[in-house]
Amino acid sequence: MTRRRFSAFLLFTPVAAIAAEGRSTISGRLQASNGGPVLLKTEDGKLITLEGDVSTKAVLRDARVIREQFEAVGEWKSPDRFLIDPIHKKALFIRRGGELLVITYWCEICAIRTYAPGRCQCCQDETALDPRDPKLENTAP
Repeated sequence: MTRRRFSAFLLFTPVAAIAAEGRSTISGRLQASNGGPVLLKTEDGKLITLEGDVSTKAVLRDARVIREQFEAVGEWKSPDRFLIDPIHKKALFIRRGGELLVITYWCEICAIRTYAPGRCQCCQDETALDPRDPKLENTAP
């Protein structure tokens, strides 16, 4: 009986969902870049080149994200190249206090959430980094 409960718990965790899809995860600290490729330094000191769509690259270059413990979902292209899933798959995370949070951006004025940094599509104010519990998918602040 305990095994069933534990298995059910695993089905509702982000890591279990990733494993079920056959995707890989990568974690570490982003390295600031001056227009070159974005690198991730893993805990064992290995440098991995990160690739992704335009919106994903904007997140990877966001100074607010660079300060955080970073995780991403995608696939290995080679031992030193990792392709992050497209932005619409919400594959970018930070880890705070042991909790995995999906990277989002929020406009306080217009109550608009996006998944890439930049100006609000409505008021044109800069959006704030607002990492969220992945279970809060379609809820307001």
